[in-house]
Amino acid sequence: MFTISRALDVLPMKEEDVLKFLAAGTHLGGTNLDFQMEQYIYKRKSDGIYIINLRRTWEKLLLAARAIVAIENPADVSVISSRKTGQKAMLSFAAIAGATLVAGRFTPRTFSNQIPAAFWESRLLVVTDPRADHQPLTEASYVNIPTIALCHTDSPLHYMDIAIPCNNKGAHSGGLTWWMLAWKVLHMPGTICEREVMPDLCFYRDPEEIVKKSRLLLERQ
Repeated sequence: MFTISRALDVLPMKEEDVLKFLAAGTHLGGTNLDFQMEQYIYKRKSDGIYIINLRRTWEKLLLAARAIVAIENPADVSVISSRKTGQKAMLSFAAIAGATLVAGRFTPRTFSNQIPAAFWESRLLVVTDPRADHQPLTEASYVNIPTIALCHTDSPLHYMDIAIPCNNKGAHSGGLTWWMLAWKVLHMPGTICEREVMPDLCFYRDPEEIVKKSRLLLERQ
């Protein structure tokens, strides 16, 4: 019988994984805490910031990867992100894992109404933020579509099947988490080595910041 502890024995979290999480700030929560997220908290700092237990993050990453691998056709997995910081990561995740990206503004009744041209019959829904993506999560519950989401310390867990505790508000943290998940999806069935693509390809970069850096480089030359 499969258990989380057995999965951790087979795919343990390595030191380099921990260092990546710490560098990206995956463990850093907020000052607010939803009561359902208490089980994923390691401790609370003196400044009021909650620290997420990275072991629980790893456990849920493996569980989410197994759920995605169980879907025979990867295109039946829908990925959605209403937040700009999560869209680059979701685009990369969809490209790596073969999932279907629902880009742009989510059209109401995409999952529940079979008449509109925008109707999509999904078997699994993955979102970046339960608050920002509450509409697709709610609709998924109407038609019994399983859901996976990155959850911050203050995220509500309504209509959630697998919650991955992490800092989903950070561009680097969210990008790294989706990169980890994508390569676990390919690594579990032995499709590919998980280190072939660097995680920074999943990071969101502000266009204005890129322009500023380019100007500074030109001025120095």
